[in-house]
Amino acid sequence: MSNIIIKNAEQIEGVRRSSQLAGNTLKYISDFVKEGVNTLYLDGLIEQYMRDNGAIPATLGYNDYPNSCCISVNDVICHGIPNKDTILKEGDILNIDVTTILDGYYGDTSTMFTIGDVSEEAANLVEDTEHALYLGIEQVRPDNRFGNIGFAIGRYAKFKKYSVVYEFCGHGIGLDFHEEPEVEHLSQRNTGALMKPGMIFTIEPMINVGKARAVVDKNDGWTARTIDNKLSAQFEHTILVTDKGCEILTDVGEYDIFK
Repeated sequence: MSNIIIKNAEQIEGVRRSSQLAGNTLKYISDFVKEGVNTLYLDGLIEQYMRDNGAIPATLGYNDYPNSCCISVNDVICHGIPNKDTILKEGDILNIDVTTILDGYYGDTSTMFTIGDVSEEAANLVEDTEHALYLGIEQVRPDNRFGNIGFAIGRYAKFKKYSVVYEFCGHGIGLDFHEEPEVEHLSQRNTGALMKPGMIFTIEPMINVGKARAVVDKNDGWTARTIDNKLSAQFEHTILVTDKGCEILTDVGEYDIFK
């Protein structure tokens, strides 16, 4: 608990501005996510947008990660590396995950997109995963425990007969890319540290149609796929605990994720 950073007003404003830029980066790229586009092209547009707005991409060079965002298609759970050979096609679902560094402050968010006519299973997974995120966000308020975020998400996923990825989690953010605490998306009720005003962290549930396990590509060391090659979806926001509840720092309004 003592290692969770309580941000001051100046720091909160810095993280808020970076988070808004991260959210606007996803809004910007949404117009380019379409059939026939390769994911490296999207990555280049994202990097240019960040730099044009005075920021740099946090993922570029992070532990030798080679790109400016993560783009995870279909059975890729997270950390998909953009490349020219992955060309979006009708029926695909994909997550784009961006993290900005603006004036030294970090903002982190991701969203799903669908390409053309997707299967009913895929459409339901995307909608249900977004709902799971907001169920987790509803638990964010002073003196609630972090475990209740994962409990709410896990209970809903079980009701919908999905599995929740437990090998990756949300995290504190703001002054660094990854801070304490770890925010689990599958946890016991009333466990974990107490939330306090000024804490900032991500909630980013990864929900699978099949088994919860992930397998990381041995060649690139990053791409995490479902162990049974079934679909996975993820949504993410950066959240601030306020005196009365929470603020979704990366929320920039609605945009079309169905292409």
